[in-house]
Amino acid sequence: MKRSRRLLAVGAAMVTAVGVLAGCGSGDDGGAVTLYSGRSEELVGPLVSRLDSDGIELNVSYDRKANQILEEGEALPADVFFAQDAGELGRLADAGLLETLPTDITEVVDAKYRPSDNDWAPVTARARVLAFDPGKMSAADLPAGIDGLLDPRFKGQIGYAPTNASFKSFVTGLRVIRGDDGARDWLTKFLANEPKTFEKNGQILDAVNSGTVATGLINHYYWAAAVAEKGEAGVPARLHFFTDDPGGLVNVAGVAVLKSAEDKEAAFDVVRALLNDDSQRYFASETGEYPIAVDVPLDVPGLPRLNELSPPAIDLDELADLDGTEKLLTEVGAL
Repeated sequence: MKRSRRLLAVGAAMVTAVGVLAGCGSGDDGGAVTLYSGRSEELVGPLVSRLDSDGIELNVSYDRKANQILEEGEALPADVFFAQDAGELGRLADAGLLETLPTDITEVVDAKYRPSDNDWAPVTARARVLAFDPGKMSAADLPAGIDGLLDPRFKGQIGYAPTNASFKSFVTGLRVIRGDDGARDWLTKFLANEPKTFEKNGQILDAVNSGTVATGLINHYYWAAAVAEKGEAGVPARLHFFTDDPGGLVNVAGVAVLKSAEDKEAAFDVVRALLNDDSQRYFASETGEYPIAVDVPLDVPGLPRLNELSPPAIDLDELADLDGTEKLLTEVGAL
């Protein structure tokens, strides 16, 4: 973590090591690999700048989404897509745009978090959690699952980010587990409990830390990043992990090679680089995400390891129906 210090240290190197050329494809640039990143430059730029990809030149375009790739179609200049969400990769897989990865790549990641067709690879994992203010609500009073959040004692005391991709992925998972009717029922009752709306996970955590709300639905690594920066004593909020419940969804950031890639082997090497030991340890220490290919603890004390979590049993391929989720959220009045 310690993002600000690390960005200062590598900023100059990043500018020279990586060309940010959104419109330049591999065939036009002497063998360079064009990486579309759905992850922000602030978060992964330092890692991308030092990727050990056997001398491959990388052209990187940040803040890319699956729908942009779908819209570009045959004109697509990208070779590799580093997505923040399994659902984004699932949309591209459903469209037939992804190349099957070699077994030496897929065998290094846990089968629980990779797609059945091996057309993309998970890189890191993040858990949905409930951040809470122990001054307002004790850990013993927190529910084992999301249905407990419908209790009147949580009225007006839950922060959530309905437009954020991570919340939409949670709702998609809820639809997969309970069906559209079950998801609609939960959302309707949840909204009736008057949760507080925020734009981003970080804003929710800030609200819990300041006592504006007692609890908030976020991803675990926002808390981990805050603790790494300020120390545990400087972050009043604590985390509650749901068990065998839709609220404990473990989603992944992942990487895929597009069929449009002209040099498939060079593109595969970029995937291998994101899964190598150094890159995986970067995520554990710098972003607070769970590494997928290396079993190392996070730097922040008190967080369980990935294999100690009890997420709902769900095929991450099934998180691809973002359109259906946005339709449902609109119907219930969350969007």
